[in-house]
Amino acid sequence: MDSQVTDLNELNALLYGNHGNPFSFLGLHTASSGKTKGLVLRVFRPGSRAVTAVNSKDGKRFELEKISDDGFYERFFPRLKKAFAYTLEIDYGQEEPVTTDDPYRFGSTISDFDLQLWGEGNHSRAHEFNGAHLMELDGVSGVRFVVAAPSATRVSVVGPFNNWDGRVYPMRKLLDQGLWELFIPGLGEDTIYKYEIKSPNASIPFLKADPYGFFFEKRPSTASVVKKIDSFTWEDDEWLASRTQMFEEPMSIYEMHLGSWKRHLSDNSFYSYRELADSLIPYVKELGYTHIELLPVSEHPYDPSWGYQVTGYFAPTSRFGTPDDFAHFVNECHKNNIGVILDWVPAHFTKDDHGLRSFDGTALYEHDDPRQGEHKDWGTKIFNFGRDEVKNFLISNAVFWLDKYHIDGLRVDAVASMLYLDYSREEGQWIPNKYGGRENLEAIDFLKRFNEVVHRDFEGVITLAEESTSWPLVSKPTYIGGLGFDYKWNMGWMNDTMEYFETDPLFRRYHHNQLTFSFIYAFTENFVLPFSHDEVVHMKKSMLSKMPGDTWQKFANLRSLYAYMYGHPGKKLLFMGSEFGQWSEWTEAKELNWSLTEMDNHKGLLKLTTDLNALYKQEAALFEVDFDWAGFEWIDFSDVDNSILAFIRYSKDKKEFIVCVYNFTPVFHREYIFGVPKEGTYTTIFNSDSEHYGGSNKGLSSVQTQKGEWHGHPYHINIEVPPLSGIMLKLQQ
Repeated sequence: MDSQVTDLNELNALLYGNHGNPFSFLGLHTASSGKTKGLVLRVFRPGSRAVTAVNSKDGKRFELEKISDDGFYERFFPRLKKAFAYTLEIDYGQEEPVTTDDPYRFGSTISDFDLQLWGEGNHSRAHEFNGAHLMELDGVSGVRFVVAAPSATRVSVVGPFNNWDGRVYPMRKLLDQGLWELFIPGLGEDTIYKYEIKSPNASIPFLKADPYGFFFEKRPSTASVVKKIDSFTWEDDEWLASRTQMFEEPMSIYEMHLGSWKRHLSDNSFYSYRELADSLIPYVKELGYTHIELLPVSEHPYDPSWGYQVTGYFAPTSRFGTPDDFAHFVNECHKNNIGVILDWVPAHFTKDDHGLRSFDGTALYEHDDPRQGEHKDWGTKIFNFGRDEVKNFLISNAVFWLDKYHIDGLRVDAVASMLYLDYSREEGQWIPNKYGGRENLEAIDFLKRFNEVVHRDFEGVITLAEESTSWPLVSKPTYIGGLGFDYKWNMGWMNDTMEYFETDPLFRRYHHNQLTFSFIYAFTENFVLPFSHDEVVHMKKSMLSKMPGDTWQKFANLRSLYAYMYGHPGKKLLFMGSEFGQWSEWTEAKELNWSLTEMDNHKGLLKLTTDLNALYKQEAALFEVDFDWAGFEWIDFSDVDNSILAFIRYSKDKKEFIVCVYNFTPVFHREYIFGVPKEGTYTTIFNSDSEHYGGSNKGLSSVQTQKGEWHGHPYHINIEVPPLSGIMLKLQQ
């Protein structure tokens, strides 16, 4: 080997993939040959026969000397001081040489401001420079790659474009921030790539998908794919301008899993995002829901995880189409006045080898100690919320979905597991915080910061917490000590209510407190009342199958349950299939049993759900004051023997009110007296026992008040109370 100016140790480091600073070696650099100073051009292209440099300004050609059979070339330009732009012609033994620009002639493109925010752990838009971005530098088109791997000794971009050879495109390391960067000319959209990483903790290099990748190959393939994310033409300006936090607005949420709502009958394959837009949106609109909540659509490798074990946090899953296809789905929802909420999973991530686990050979995203960094129950890793890389990653991810895909809300999964260091752990399996407590202080700070950034940057966007404990002030602002969420799922109400309704009506008299207890804390948080996917899987039965009694009673019980949910203070959520009474548990492996919607009982339940949503949106008393005692008043909660409840819901100005009466036994009461606050004619505006829904059609259409105090009110009404029913009455003005 006869090299003019190249240090053999550096050359060997490059050839064996160990060079930690390729930009100091490859490309044009000042050098000396003997006493002569000048510039040297070094190029490494394995598998090539020859390399020629072409001056971009004057077209002069310079053949480079092949120094190594591995494909290393150089050319010394004596007495030349000023670098020049050039292209490379590379002969791979094909008919025509490959003409390309050299990645190692371009400087860094990351701004000092970005680097400062990144280093502080305070960058809420890190996705705008991390990941793979199509761009143009000095008139040259290509892709800029940026990835964080502070403990790596080398990071390379690999893919079919370089035969997955990690020696070809090693990246520049920005030492202070642990970021690696490379602009590769000539690459375009749909380029498949990964990062090859060398670490002192690993004997051989390993491959990782891009944490900030905007698109991925379809499972089971795992590579990242270069995609534009700003190419879609949105048509929802009016919708975005009209968004509010919904506190005094109706909010009924249709929770769903995109892969199992409907499937192609011919082969059980998925509907695409665009097919779902065509079929799902009209269905949800007809039902009257205000929002769709999607189980996670971020890229995930395993279908039965339902999306809760994520590998591609910035990528809509390729199962259903492209990023533009997903944007089209959201856009069509907005054009039809339907908001879109995403389930978001910042609590934990999957262990798959191509994902975030041990990303740079160390615990970059997770805790190193399994007592802090692993969920044994779920087989996942826990984010280390104290690391700047994690804070930048997750806050930016939340901003990304709200900004790039116009998402209207984020429901944060498994918040309780984030708040408590001893969540689902026995003594000795967890590490206390610095004060000796069990609270995860870093996670608490992260959740507060997440909510502050979201509400600062996106007017009208909502955040919801799936939080199953009594942690205080979950849905209160951070400036008064809260976590900053807009809403909290009322898991206590859900559990108590479901246990009550699964009890035979004969014995419900002994469980009356399970209904009344929720009102002790009903206004401590801004609650959503959820009957979610978690209630209809894993041997828990479907909503309809949970109900006791014969077929008629099962439907009647479920109709009364839904009527109770819509009368109870709080926003509403129901999982798909429950609206028409699916008998079987939900499974992600096949579509809902749509044939049931042709049967009378199921048609009746579907109509009841539709009518409840319509009534809910029409009557201010049912939604304006969900989070304060001012919107609620008991009439009677003491009739334990008859399992009857009655209460009043008030509008904000108190001018309108709805009387809600519930009978949770199959006994029909021909006469039952309730106190009411005002004199006049009360008309039944909803009756779950109506024949239209499959009921026995008991109950009066209207009733006149009588003078005389009852239940603390100056007037009373004597009404029929149908069996297993919920009825709502309104004073005619």
